[in-house]
Amino acid sequence: MLKIFTKLDYLLKETALGLQRGGWMNWAAVSTVTVLLFLFGISLQTSWQLEKLLNQFGTQLEVSVYLKAEARVETIQPIVERMPDVVELRITTKEQAWKRLVKELGIADISGATQQLGDNPLVDELQVKARNSQVVPNLATQLAKIPGVETVKYIDEAVKQIAQLHRGLNWLTLTITVILTGTAIAVTTTTIRLIVTARKREIEVMQLVGATSAWIYLPFIFQGIAFGLAGGAIAWSFLSITQQFITQVLANQPEFIKFLTNGVQLSFFQTLILPLILLGFGSTVGLLGSLFAVRKFAKS
Repeated sequence: MLKIFTKLDYLLKETALGLQRGGWMNWAAVSTVTVLLFLFGISLQTSWQLEKLLNQFGTQLEVSVYLKAEARVETIQPIVERMPDVVELRITTKEQAWKRLVKELGIADISGATQQLGDNPLVDELQVKARNSQVVPNLATQLAKIPGVETVKYIDEAVKQIAQLHRGLNWLTLTITVILTGTAIAVTTTTIRLIVTARKREIEVMQLVGATSAWIYLPFIFQGIAFGLAGGAIAWSFLSITQQFITQVLANQPEFIKFLTNGVQLSFFQTLILPLILLGFGSTVGLLGSLFAVRKFAKS
């Protein structure tokens, strides 16, 4: 156990020494990773918020199905439940809808109101919740074709636009992430190679005394991981500052804007996992960059 700690202490000291010698070259790698992770973090956070906004519009994602007066809900219910895009089904009979309407009108005597207003003019209603926003239009079309269905209503444009924005943002995030990841790996690789080249004489001495390639180049790999971790930490701090600034700006906005803002706040789990994702992504980029850098030297 003592031997393991001794080796680990040596590797950490060599890593720290390499970082000190790197100077401004270190900042080139860290800043590139920071930009990558900051933009990735903003895109990921926005994507989560849009997804939460879609989920917040749960009732808007529901398709309201109004049956014909002669249709029986017991006949149509199993047909709807067998549809693959349906995740939830609620039934409001015309009697329940009538009682709710009379209550909303402030009439206490339901039977008296029924006599005054005549027969119940309402129809049975099915509230059908779709699997996701993309299938809502197609699901509504299928529901409208069921015999006994009079009308199908749902909010189309708002949900469709938000869903399109969500998909577009995901594709944009993927494109930017791929490009910047390649750039960050390339910069990290170049930085580590310059550091290795600057210590080439020391490495040759270590090889002459019998040190293995893994023992020699592990500190450089740790340096690459350190670049990624530093970039992740800085990006997370920038994200936190940006979020606080936006929150302060929106605090003086109208109530509707504040309602939407509060509705798309990240959950506790998302708030906890976001910095872990940034740190993990950053360390992976740093690891790949350092491995590409030392592979050439390790083979020679």
